[in-house]
Amino acid sequence: MALETQENIDPAALLAWHIASGADEAIDCEPIDRFSAAAPAPVAVANVADAAPQVTPTGPTPVAVRPAQPTSGAGVDEATKIAAACNTVDDLKAALEAFDGGLLKRSAKNTVFADGAVGAPLMAFSDVPASEDDQSGKPFSGPAGQLLDKMLAAIGLNRGENAYLSTVVPWRPLGNSKPDTSLLAVCKPFVARHIELAKPKVVLGLGGTLSKALLGTQDSISRQRGRWQDFETGGQTFALIATYHPNYLLSQPHQKGNTWRDLLAVKEKLVS
Repeated sequence: MALETQENIDPAALLAWHIASGADEAIDCEPIDRFSAAAPAPVAVANVADAAPQVTPTGPTPVAVRPAQPTSGAGVDEATKIAAACNTVDDLKAALEAFDGGLLKRSAKNTVFADGAVGAPLMAFSDVPASEDDQSGKPFSGPAGQLLDKMLAAIGLNRGENAYLSTVVPWRPLGNSKPDTSLLAVCKPFVARHIELAKPKVVLGLGGTLSKALLGTQDSISRQRGRWQDFETGGQTFALIATYHPNYLLSQPHQKGNTWRDLLAVKEKLVS
């Protein structure tokens, strides 16, 4: 079959092919800057009321350059200074919400601070907020929180009256990743000041992150759990113990027996 040439192609078919290819406008040999092209002169009309509105072409919207924000945030020195200046739990909450937490804070929906009774004899810390906590702004909001409420009730406690709940890292990490040592160092001044102001009799770490942040231990939670340790801050000494996180118990129910023994130790310490 002979190849079609420009002479024997149907003009209508050629035009349809150009339109289908996106060539729907005749152009010149030289490029034209449509953004800076002068607006066409307005057309005089007899009746202004019947005239179509004249649209003035505009160029691209200028975008103001913003300085890049650091991903790491304010740092340990700033965190220490800010936390030390807080005299009440409410002051600390406001300071933490205003603190530059870098990319971690900007990626979270809420700053998860605390829930329960301030000044309660037991203060318990989660490692990091769960997705439900990030949504609600309160720690232990999801299934792990429901299990924790049952655990506390088993030793005569509840978050509304005599238990106070918080979290070591107040912002949910991307991908629910584990906090590294640099992040824990930034969070430590706020956690320590929170404990100083709340003045609990017992501090309970649900998971191993609290002891890693406050005491610098690198032990796993299986080695930490069930051992009492002293945490000194602001001229005060607090009894600290760690046990398994409720979220871990949901997937590893065989560890509930060890956790129950840890809770009984907490109950004994509270009444001693």
